[in-house]
Amino acid sequence: MNAGRAILHCDLDAFYASVEQRDHPEYRGKPVIVGGDGPSERGVVMAASYEARAFGVRSAMPLAIAGRLCPDGIYVPGNFDRYVEASDAVMAIFAERTPLVEPISLDEAFLDVTATEHLFGGAVEMAREIKRAVRSTCGLVVSVGVATNKLCAKVGSDLRKPDGLVIVPAGGEAAFLAPLPLERLWGVGPKTREVLAGWDLRTIGQLARFDRTALETRLGDHGSAIWERANGIDDATVASEHVPKSVGHSHTFDENTLDPAKIESTLLLLSEGVGRRLREHALRGRTITMTLRVAPFETRTRQRTLGDATNDDLTIYRIARQLLRGALAEDREGGRTSPVRLIGVAVSGLSEGEQLGLFDAARHARLNAALDAVRARFGKDALDRASAREVHERRRLSGHRSR
Repeated sequence: MNAGRAILHCDLDAFYASVEQRDHPEYRGKPVIVGGDGPSERGVVMAASYEARAFGVRSAMPLAIAGRLCPDGIYVPGNFDRYVEASDAVMAIFAERTPLVEPISLDEAFLDVTATEHLFGGAVEMAREIKRAVRSTCGLVVSVGVATNKLCAKVGSDLRKPDGLVIVPAGGEAAFLAPLPLERLWGVGPKTREVLAGWDLRTIGQLARFDRTALETRLGDHGSAIWERANGIDDATVASEHVPKSVGHSHTFDENTLDPAKIESTLLLLSEGVGRRLREHALRGRTITMTLRVAPFETRTRQRTLGDATNDDLTIYRIARQLLRGALAEDREGGRTSPVRLIGVAVSGLSEGEQLGLFDAARHARLNAALDAVRARFGKDALDRASAREVHERRRLSGHRSR
């Protein structure tokens, strides 16, 4: 292990809920639950403010249970575009201090500041300055772990939330980890903990002192890996990725639906959102994935890889619609009727840069650019394609005109 490294793990506290509280002052200091319009819905909690967590509300908990635990909670459906904007602003603060930033999700990232810490007064002072900048510039709170490796930085950032700052001194990695429970250690999930409990191992320190050969015999390479981590050994590097792995959007219907027009019009709107985000970042992708969640709670995914990368709304929609219709046709052939709860589309296999295509590609690019410009000026709902409107709405309007 290189003791000379300086690694930060920055983790925004209760991110989605904190963005809602920032943007809605009337929510501040109150229990905010992101994920639906109320406990009567069948969805799950996406995020909970610390005020809601005090009642026992947690992410992925059914909204109905959250409602019983926190009857006075403020429920919001969530605004993913706002969360992306907030994340971009925070990541920009990180990038001002080091080019080696590895985003893990919208609300957390690793920073390797080894080469730049001297410019900012050291890694600890950098961590403090990042916390100040995120609060003053973005109105959000971030917890930071400072260590010589990713493992200890990650564990540290989670120990004293919210608004935490944990510093693990070089050479003190194993001592820092020793008193912590095993579930804090990467790679030690429920099944591994069950095996370790058979040896009466409950803490990371107990695992660190255990016989490595016995672990390898029972768990193979995984046993050796968790023994090294328990001893504070982690040589993983911060992988700065400027190109994300995928771009996607999904929508959960208020009520399960079998209306193909409603499902497909929603899919088109999602495809337009994905295409717009790809173009904003000058990205194109080759693999299109359609996600379908049907009653009672079954998730299906279908994907197709194209010969040429794309960021065109209609291309994304055309492929996603084919995948959707294929999945629904399988249901009908099997004699099933599965109401749809959620529909989603994502593009992966991303690459940077615009591809110069033939005339049709150029025409689509100009059309997309024009739509993007109008939406940027007047809002994303300023224009929609005619096919995005539901069939019954078109018929209603047509009926009014014929009278």
